Amino acid sequence: MASVEDLQKKIHELERELREERRKGGAMRTKIAQMSSEVVDSNPYSRLMALKRMGIVDNYEKIRDFTVAVVGVGGVGSVTAEMLTRCGIGKLLLFDYDKVELANMNRLFFQPHQAGMSKVEAAEKTLKEINPDVEFEVYNYNITTVDNFNHFMDKIRKGGLTKDTPVDLVLSCVDNFEARMTINTACNEIGQTWIESGVSENAVSGHIQFIIPGETSCFACAPPLVVATNTDEKTLKREGVCAASLPTTMAIVAGFLVQNTLKYLLKFGDVTYYLGYNALQDFFPTMAMKPNPQCDDNHCKRQQKLYQEREASKPKEEVKEKVEEAIVHDDEWGIELVSETTDEELKQAQGDMPILTKGVTVAYTKPAPTQDDNAAQVEDSGESLEDLMKKMQSI
Repeated sequence: MASVEDLQKKIHELERELREERRKGGAMRTKIAQMSSEVVDSNPYSRLMALKRMGIVDNYEKIRDFTVAVVGVGGVGSVTAEMLTRCGIGKLLLFDYDKVELANMNRLFFQPHQAGMSKVEAAEKTLKEINPDVEFEVYNYNITTVDNFNHFMDKIRKGGLTKDTPVDLVLSCVDNFEARMTINTACNEIGQTWIESGVSENAVSGHIQFIIPGETSCFACAPPLVVATNTDEKTLKREGVCAASLPTTMAIVAGFLVQNTLKYLLKFGDVTYYLGYNALQDFFPTMAMKPNPQCDDNHCKRQQKLYQEREASKPKEEVKEKVEEAIVHDDEWGIELVSETTDEELKQAQGDMPILTKGVTVAYTKPAPTQDDNAAQVEDSGESLEDLMKKMQSI
């Protein structure tokens, strides 16, 4: 009877042979794509060709030039990383300190045999099999500690595809406020654009928020109540309940996140500043939030000042007054249209115009009182109602 070690070796050999077969299959698909007269993309893993064929973008292959950092490879983060990998992103940086558990099998991504592995290691292994053309860097640590925070900031600054270049976008897929505030602090300090995402504890609501330091509200400008009141968020956890555990909600939020990532990177459509999702009412609130001048984050206030200086230095566009040309009609019949109302009469008829916001007009105004109206008013004689009734009875 074979020992456990022999069985494990055999399993490893089978896995290696399977990976080799997949690589050969990928090479064959590459040759087929190159030979096809219809498909001219040399990357068989790109799923963005439809954007070019439908005229949405000019060059969808530019997606390979971008680097995205995904912080948190859980319910939303793992699906986000998979979508970006299938879209052919150039490079992915994955950050997480947790391990894969059997409870994570509702994540649409992790597999039972990966239990015990770090999430970033398991994600890298799966994603490489999906698209080996994507470059991966994985970091299995907690970004909220002092030493790891400095390394995290350094990777954002210099982790791009080209050496010592910043990443193009940071995606926050974490499940706690401490990590969100850490990402917010790092991005505010270095002026890094990022998108925050989250799923509610009841698993049927979620949101994404696009944040440009100095230009839009950061996560600390309008913090959730638990942050503003310094409440320990551990007190919000319910025993036996895994927050954000519904795979449908996580996939929807991840779809919003990646869709807006593509719009931002490939420059098409409008990137939403805030998009919410409430599954119970099928409600999708959207809004734009300006930065708070009294934000607790000093780096945010510094970025606000820099943004205002950049806006002030931009050349102002000259507004040319539109001169309306008089309408000239053929004077064949000698007919002339004139108003029978004088300007003074028109002013009295219209009354005083209220002060309104620019672009708003009134349909009509209350007519100004005339002398006849004033003359028609009855003067008060000072007599009581009883005296007046006695006068009427005596007539």
